[in-house]
Amino acid sequence: MDNKQTLDFDKICQWFKDGEKKRENWLIGTEHEKFLFRRNDFKRLDYEDLKGIKFILNKIAEEKDWEKISENDNLIGLKHKSGSSISLEPGGQFELSGAPLKNLHMTCNEAGLHLNLMKKISNELDFVMLGLGYDPISKRDQINWMPKNRYEIMKNHMPKVGNLGIDMMIRTCTIQVNLDYLDEKDMIKKFQASLALQPIATALFSNSPFIEGKLSNYLSLRAYTWTDTDRKRSGFPDIVFSKDFGYEAWTEYLLTVPMYFIHDNGKYYDVAGKSFSKFMDGKLEGFEGKFPSLSDWEDHVTVAFPEVRLKQYLEMRGADGGPWNRICALPAFWVGLLYDEKSLDDTFNVAKKFMDVTLLEESRISAAKFGLNGIIGESKIVDVAQDLLNISFEGLERRNFKDKNGISETQFLDPLLNILENGQTPADDLLKKFNGTWEKDIYKIFTISN
Repeated sequence: MDNKQTLDFDKICQWFKDGEKKRENWLIGTEHEKFLFRRNDFKRLDYEDLKGIKFILNKIAEEKDWEKISENDNLIGLKHKSGSSISLEPGGQFELSGAPLKNLHMTCNEAGLHLNLMKKISNELDFVMLGLGYDPISKRDQINWMPKNRYEIMKNHMPKVGNLGIDMMIRTCTIQVNLDYLDEKDMIKKFQASLALQPIATALFSNSPFIEGKLSNYLSLRAYTWTDTDRKRSGFPDIVFSKDFGYEAWTEYLLTVPMYFIHDNGKYYDVAGKSFSKFMDGKLEGFEGKFPSLSDWEDHVTVAFPEVRLKQYLEMRGADGGPWNRICALPAFWVGLLYDEKSLDDTFNVAKKFMDVTLLEESRISAAKFGLNGIIGESKIVDVAQDLLNISFEGLERRNFKDKNGISETQFLDPLLNILENGQTPADDLLKKFNGTWEKDIYKIFTISN
């Protein structure tokens, strides 16, 4: 935040252009979240518990090469020299934001190392990790919030703009992959194709059929929760499918997204619901005469939550949280579709008939409720998923990145191929266990492998 004007429309458009990378420099960034529960009573870990969130962060910091991140004297995250980081979601969900890496072998190895570390610490401190899209047992009032000021601002604003925003913040987990683009044309093609196909990813990765120990009537309750969070900043922005879409159109969309906060000199100021455009004009209520810096713009970009988000890379945001093999499968799925030229053409040809916001909102609900048995447009999700997995597999083969044993990146698609072969999403498998060997005892979910 500055006292003189430092940003204009062209500068913030240029920020997206500055994200362009040559094809040989394209990388893969994978983010994944986990719920943490006390083993003795299956309550979500609190920040200040004796062996709670803060204690765990300090324990990890004892490992080599981690640097602490604090806010108001509270430890809220860790940064590794490799470029990865650990951060806290609002309800204490642990997120690893992976370093940008060259291939899927590297990114999957990174996820494995992180989970091995977390398993070691969970055994020492007697807590359980759970990779799901939605907390299966906890009520809202049983979950304590993390001491991050931006979350307090969002917590206060969410009930004003939707009924499920609080649940999204504290009761959901996701896997996300971040991918690069060559230029504006390449960005547009990738953005449009991936946004139109997010319901397919939602179905394949659906892994949240429970709420408060009971059936939720959705296979991805996480995905459904997003439909009633805040429509002005989530879902499928129709501007992405316009004929003149590009950096300027995306910037215009983001300027319609209401602000949450201003971060200045280590403090967060609540400006929820206010206009960034007014901020750029020096007319933001309560901050008249103050103008945003580029870091303010970067902060603002993070408070838009569409199913695909453009920052200086593209984020795929439509999948439920899950265990290690599906953490690897999500980036494999999208890298195979978008990082090979022929695959991108084939993917776009599949996606183009779904590039309609009304259709996509309906298909997202269908995917959340019925998984592979859902409908997208006039197509069965399972049929589109099969086509896409074929395209992705061929794309990964053409990339031809092999591990030390000569095995290609296609190995990471195996969990998805198995899902299609069996016709059962992860949520379907959980429901089968719940109604079968678990005898409807939801606490048996803590015995599944993550």
